[in-house]
Amino acid sequence: MPQPKHIIKLPLPDEETLGDDIRKYFDLCTEKLGLVPYVLRAYTAKPEKFQTFSRFYNTLMLDEENCGLSKLEREMIAVVVSSANHCYYCLVAHGQAVRKLSGDPQLGEMMVMNYRVAELSERQRAMLDFAWKLTTDPQGISEDDRQGLRDVGFTNDDIFDICDTAAFFNYTNRMAHALDMMPNPEYHAMDR
Repeated sequence: MPQPKHIIKLPLPDEETLGDDIRKYFDLCTEKLGLVPYVLRAYTAKPEKFQTFSRFYNTLMLDEENCGLSKLEREMIAVVVSSANHCYYCLVAHGQAVRKLSGDPQLGEMMVMNYRVAELSERQRAMLDFAWKLTTDPQGISEDDRQGLRDVGFTNDDIFDICDTAAFFNYTNRMAHALDMMPNPEYHAMDR
């Protein structure tokens, strides 16, 4: 059964009416990904927020020079947070990213359904346990939790990046739920 055909449940501007900068960004997405992620189309409802969102996302998820976490680890955090929040958009889109970056379709599915069944390193397990707790019990985070991350080799900068990534996906999950955002249908079949 196909998913609903809308991107979000609010009107979006026609792509032809978007500014040159957004259209160039979409061309780059199409070139690199083969599609324009619907989350980006969703943010065209507020073009000035599109700019902020895309800049922040790119810094958070793609920067390899200023982050001690691998792209795969950041995607794993995205999926675990989204699993806790039952975010359909992010589970589909970032589950696909885990499949692609890991080369392991089963890992992508385990992250979506229950990361605890995956055979992960002690470092990855601690990172994902922290992200889960930050999502489901944020006021319960304590120095013991941060120290647990240090104990498996994370630096204070890494801990900041884990928190930043988990917090960002809690935000985007709320936006996706509130707007009834759908993932690009193509994600379902990719990297299986």
